[in-house]
Parts: sequence; structure tokens; C-alpha cells
Amino acid sequence: MSRPCKMSGLKTADQLEARLSELGIELPLEADLEAPGPLGAQASVGGHAIGNRFTVLPMEGWDGTAEGRPTDLVRRRWRRFGESGAKLVWGGEAYAVERAARANPRQLARNAETEADLADLRSCVAEAHRTHAGRTDDLLLGLQLTHSGRFARPEGTPAPRVAYRHALLDRRVGIEDDAAVLSDAELDDLIGAFVAVARLARDAGFQFVDVKACHGYLLHELLSGRERAGRYGGERLEDRARFLLATIDAIRTEAPELAIGVRLSIFDHRPFAAGDDGIGRPEPTHHRPFGTSADGLDVDLGETHELVDRLAAAGVSMLCTTAGSPYYTPHIQRPAFYPPSDGYGPPEDPLVGVARQIEATRAVKERHPNVFVVGSGYTYLQEWLPHVAQATVRTGGVDSVGLGRMVLSYPDLPRDVIAGRPLQRRAICRTFSDCTTAPRNGLVSGCYPLDPFYKRREEASTLAEIKKRVRPVG
Repeated sequence: MSRPCKMSGLKTADQLEARLSELGIELPLEADLEAPGPLGAQASVGGHAIGNRFTVLPMEGWDGTAEGRPTDLVRRRWRRFGESGAKLVWGGEAYAVERAARANPRQLARNAETEADLADLRSCVAEAHRTHAGRTDDLLLGLQLTHSGRFARPEGTPAPRVAYRHALLDRRVGIEDDAAVLSDAELDDLIGAFVAVARLARDAGFQFVDVKACHGYLLHELLSGRERAGRYGGERLEDRARFLLATIDAIRTEAPELAIGVRLSIFDHRPFAAGDDGIGRPEPTHHRPFGTSADGLDVDLGETHELVDRLAAAGVSMLCTTAGSPYYTPHIQRPAFYPPSDGYGPPEDPLVGVARQIEATRAVKERHPNVFVVGSGYTYLQEWLPHVAQATVRTGGVDSVGLGRMVLSYPDLPRDVIAGRPLQRRAICRTFSDCTTAPRNGLVSGCYPLDPFYKRREEASTLAEIKKRVRPVG
């Protein structure tokens, strides 16, 4: 592959187009931005008005309490979601349906004070949004429900509960026998945990819940469970999707007031690991991930389309697309120039990863026009993000553009774009990956390079020392 080039070096649309041509890829692109333009257009889903086409994607900060309650850091992040001006907040952050489901010991989770906590977080978003945008009747707020499955670490050390045995990934989390595999009966009981938190979200004033099925967590892993025996696995997708669909059906029955969305890794890939040169390479495995070709190396949306049909029939009105996993395919899930400290050098120009997600999302949207589709993978585009976003929305490739890491460094971007103001270049996320390196080393997550609030925190100097000792590979 050609060596990745920094996005900040692509100063004109012609330069970006030339780089795309060199890479043999295409991206929708408009050189001139309109205000408010397509990104400022209203939409609606499930009877709810949405005031523009920007979405804040769910981002947890590894900064709750040991009991799973929000702290001032959590509340600050949620207020910034509201200040952004984005009219759809997709889930806020991953909320574990039980303590054992947490991916880290500071993840928000169901506890004795859950309802009050959730109402407080919702108010943080709504009040900040009202202050900056003047109205909230066109703001749609949801809560993301999750079980971390293979990547559960509720007390800080791996405590995986998996859908099936996977020799490669089992070694990474220390699984030695079948005790980690959830039984059908245990999965049956878990449906009740999802429903319980959905009811709490409804009572706290959220308008929808996201049943998380992405990034290698439990509901996503089940979709690849061809080797799993019993009702929730096997060759047929209808069996591998049974738990996801049963959970959705139970929530619709117990909390019919809620709209339901699903954040889905619409394709995956075989796991990667760093080669001798530090660059990521796919590892050999016989397992076929969901949304891929038989060898696990290429995108194949056949089962993805079938699943979205089933989700729509089950009453899911919103889909948030993503890809892969931050644990075993981070360059596919989250294209970045700089890998986190425990990652690997990108095996492709990150623009290729961005184009792959946008193209796959367009294919899903075109095949399922009645589903409201939110896309991901835009942050790496940096200054060119609004130019690609505007073109993608205008041409029907997506209904709303999701922003993740960019909101940590530059929460005002949606408001600035829709108002026609120049971007604040010093706030643009450059994908340094510190927001991942920090929690991988036991620190709270945040934008340490660009957010003055995190620059001043004690953790910033600790992180700098960690990065000196453990430099990103590649």
C-alpha cells in the first residue's frame, strides 16, 4: 500500500480528489458548503421530529463510579453532547444492563439509583441544548443498552461471557474452557435485564433505546455464532439473530412508548495483530465473522440486508451503522492516523476505511429506504468532514451523520457547520487516539491533546509518561 498521508496536508478539494484517485476509492464530496444546507434539514422518525442531520454517537469515558453511577466527568460529557447542536443523541454512552455486563469497572450500569441517575443525565443534555439551541422539541435522545460479552471487565480484569468459543480471541481474554459460554437459559434471563433498563430509560424521559449489536460485544458476537449449539446459534441467521430480535420484542411489549434503534456492525473482519514491522495483519482463523465473505477478508452484506429486514419487521425504525471492533479490528472500526498504544500500525490508508464504511452504509440505506440510517466513520476526514457529510446526505447515502471522537475535541462542530461559520481548526480531532490509549492504561478517557479541560488534569502528565514508555507500534 502507499504510505498514509495526513489529512491536514490535503488543502484543496482537488488535492483530496487526487489522493482518492491514487488510492482507487471514491467518496461523495462537495467543495462548497451550504448553510444550513442538507445537514441543517429536518427529519422525522417514529413520530419524533429531528431538527438536523447530525448525530452524537455513544462514547463512554471510563469515568463513572464503582457502583456504575455518573460522576461530574460523565455529566460534563453529556452536557457537551447537548451543546453540540446535534439534534440526535444516539444512546449517550453504553449503559450496562447488569454489573457483570460492564466493559470496565467505571462503566455506567444498573444500580439502586439508576432511574434518578438517568433522569439527571437526560436533563444535562436537554438543558444544555436548550441554552445553546433555544428549543428541544426537535431533539431526540436515546440510551444505549449493552452487554460486553467477551470483553466484560466489571472489576478491571477479564471476566468474559461469550456466545461461542473462538480460539484466537479466547487466548486474548484468557478463556480456557467452556465455562465462559453463556447457556441458552442464561441468555433467556438476560432479556429481562435489557427490558428492565429500557423501562428505566422510558421513565427517565428518554425517547428511544439502542439495543447495541456491534464491536464484538455479546449481541454482535451472537450474529457470528455458527458454531454455537442451541436456539441462539447455528448456520441460519434467524437463529443467530434470535436473541437480538427476542430482546427487541420484549422491550416493545413492556415499553411500547419507546422507539427502538440498533447500532450494528454491518460488516466485520478476521482479527488483526501487529506483524514484525508493527503493521496490522489478519490472523488465520476458520471463523466467519458477520457481514463478511467466507474467508472473513471482504465485505459481504448479504446477511446484513437480511438482518435489517428482520429488524424493520420487528419494529426497529432506526439503524446506526458501524463496523468491526475496537479490540480486534480497530483500523476498520475507527480509522486513525495514530494507533493507540496497544494497537498496530494501519495496514491501509485510513481514507480507505472511511470510504468502506460510507459505501457500505449507502448500500444499506438504498436497500432499506424506510429505515432511518445514521452513519459512522467520519471523524478521520477532519476539515473535509462537512464536505463529505453534506454530499452523502444530499445524495441519499445516509439520513444522519454520526460524530464520535470529534465531539470530544470539538463539540461545537455541528452548530458551526449549520450556521455557516468557519471550522475552528485548533479543535479538530486529528485522531491521536489518546482517548483510547488513556483508558487502556487505567485513566479516564477524554481529548487530552485538544480539550483544555483534560490538558490541565493530572492524568495528562501520566498519559504523557505512558506514551514515552509504550509508543504506538507501526
